[in-house]
Amino acid sequence: MIEILSPSELPRARAAGALVADILQDLKGRAAVGTNLLDIDGWAKAMILEAGAASCYVDYAPSFGRGPFGHYICTSVNDAVLHGLPHDRSLADGDLLSLDLAVNLGGVVADSAISFVVGGCRPPESVAMIEATERALAAGIAAARPGARVGDLSYAIGSVLSDAGYPINTQFGGHGVGSTMHQDPHVSNTGRPGRGYTLRPGLLLALEPWVMAGTAELVTDADGWTLRSATGSHTAHSEHTIAITDDGAEVLTVPTTARP
Repeated sequence: MIEILSPSELPRARAAGALVADILQDLKGRAAVGTNLLDIDGWAKAMILEAGAASCYVDYAPSFGRGPFGHYICTSVNDAVLHGLPHDRSLADGDLLSLDLAVNLGGVVADSAISFVVGGCRPPESVAMIEATERALAAGIAAARPGARVGDLSYAIGSVLSDAGYPINTQFGGHGVGSTMHQDPHVSNTGRPGRGYTLRPGLLLALEPWVMAGTAELVTDADGWTLRSATGSHTAHSEHTIAITDDGAEVLTVPTTARP
């Protein structure tokens, strides 16, 4: 299913995006050495409910997970990259933490992810990996405009990741959003330009480059949800929800403090 929002619906999408971005920034500010992943999940739950929004994760039970997910945010640490199930683990200095959050506010979903290093230890390889996913995300957004093809976005994202030396997994990638979290079209993190669905104003897309150092192979954790690098190498994940407009792409998941 592909949903196209009308211009009158775009303000609701902006509100959902701002909420997701603000929650992620709040959680990033609280995450410190000694913070428990279950505390992060609890903080996310409180902010989602206080805003009158609904979690996209609690009851989520897709074929690739051991559902329902049962938590409010994905917390992926070090070698975990996607769908990290919050559990009783305290963060250590230098841990690479990825937070992925999707909520429904006013009938519209926004989805975003950030990666950052916890504490004062900042391993150069972790910082470089995070920056590569952020550059790839920016490239994908820059390629998004009416008339462009999904393959144009995938090519832009993949080119940055490949140039940075990271193998690319194509099992999971970006996707459409709307009244539900995962919709068509699928946006792979690598692809050929000029291929795929043609973008049009009103389309919402969640673009999400993610990488694992030295491998493209995933393994599923014993919890049935958390996806890890097959070699135990570190990972990173960056994601924004964008709206295709007449003028290009509008990033919806920008914190309130960063908006004009």
